Amino acid sequence: MPELPEVETVRRGLMSLVAGSKVSQVEVSYPKMIIGASDEFKQRLTGQTLERIDRRGKFLLLRFSNEWTVISHLRMEGKYFVRQADAPVEKHTHVIFTLADGRQLRYNDVRKFGRMQLVQTGSEQTVKSLAKLGPEPTAAEFSFATFYEQLQKKKKAIKPALLDQNLVVGIGNIYADEILWLSKVHPATPCNQLTSKQAQAIHDNTIEELSKAVEAGGTTIRSYTDAFEQTGSFQFALHAYGQTGKPCPRCQTPIEKIVLAQRGTHFCPHCQQVK
Repeated sequence: MPELPEVETVRRGLMSLVAGSKVSQVEVSYPKMIIGASDEFKQRLTGQTLERIDRRGKFLLLRFSNEWTVISHLRMEGKYFVRQADAPVEKHTHVIFTLADGRQLRYNDVRKFGRMQLVQTGSEQTVKSLAKLGPEPTAAEFSFATFYEQLQKKKKAIKPALLDQNLVVGIGNIYADEILWLSKVHPATPCNQLTSKQAQAIHDNTIEELSKAVEAGGTTIRSYTDAFEQTGSFQFALHAYGQTGKPCPRCQTPIEKIVLAQRGTHFCPHCQQVK
C-alpha cells in the first residue's frame, strides 16, 4: 500500500500535470469506488476546474473551483494516469476525468480497493477517516513533547502504534520497520516502556526518513508508480524491510522477520532488543 512518501510523490506529479485544468466530463464505470452517489459526483465536478491537489496523511485532496473536494485514497493498487482522450483506455480504469484540453486524468485500480468521496471544501475533518489523523511528520507539526506524552499512555507495541495514524500520519509497514531500525528500538517494545531517548530517536527518524523517501520518489516494492509512471528509488536504501537473512548494515547480524499485529516485521535481533 502506498505510504506518505508515495502519495506525496503522486500529489506533486498531479500538480505538475493537471492543476488548473478544466473538467469537461466525468465517467465512473465502477460506482462502488465512489462513497456517496456517483451521479452527484459526476454532476458537481463537470465543468469545474481542478485548482490544486493537496494531501493529508495518505489521502489525496483534489480541490475544485466550486468549493468541492474529492478525497482520494489509493489503497493498495490505485494509480492516476494522464492520457490523451483518444488513447485506448487501460484495463482496470474505473474513473475518468476528461479535461477541456483534450487529455484525460484516469484512475486505475486493479483490486478496486481505492475510494473517492466528494465533500465540501473545508469540511474534510468531519470525515471519519480523516478526523482522527495525527500530525504530519514535519518538524513544524510533529511535537516531540506531545508524542512522548501519548506514548506513555499506550501499552501496545510501538510498531502497530506507529501504523495506526493517531500518533503521526503517513507511516506504513515499510517505513515503520525502517524508522525502528534506525532508532535501535525493537518493534514489540511497549510504548509506555520507551525511554525519552528512544522516543526522541523515533520522532526524529520519522521526520528524516519520510523526508528522504519523498525526495527519492517513494519506495517501489511491487507495483507503485507516480503520476509520470516512474517507480520510486527508496527501496535501494532499505536497511530492514524485506532484508530477511541479510546482514544488518550496522552489526552484520542477519535480519529477522516476525509477524507482529498481523504484519510482517523486520528487525535486527542484536541492535533492536527489548530492554
